[in-house]
Amino acid sequence: MSERDPAAARFAIINLVRLAGVGFVVLGILVANGRILPDAPDWVAYLLVANGLVDAFVIPAVLVRKWRTPK
Repeated sequence: MSERDPAAARFAIINLVRLAGVGFVVLGILVANGRILPDAPDWVAYLLVANGLVDAFVIPAVLVRKWRTPK
């Protein structure tokens, strides 16, 4: 059996986190516009957008720093 490359799995995880972040931002915008959950308070939409931005920009950078190959 061949072993999987850990770098490929890490790359996939980082990209999935980014994609989920973009999904949260889009969901937050849809909630803010009343397209989904029209009775939801505004803070729900803002929370989804903020969470999405953190997931898209901050978490991948943290993961890259954590998983960097030691020199």
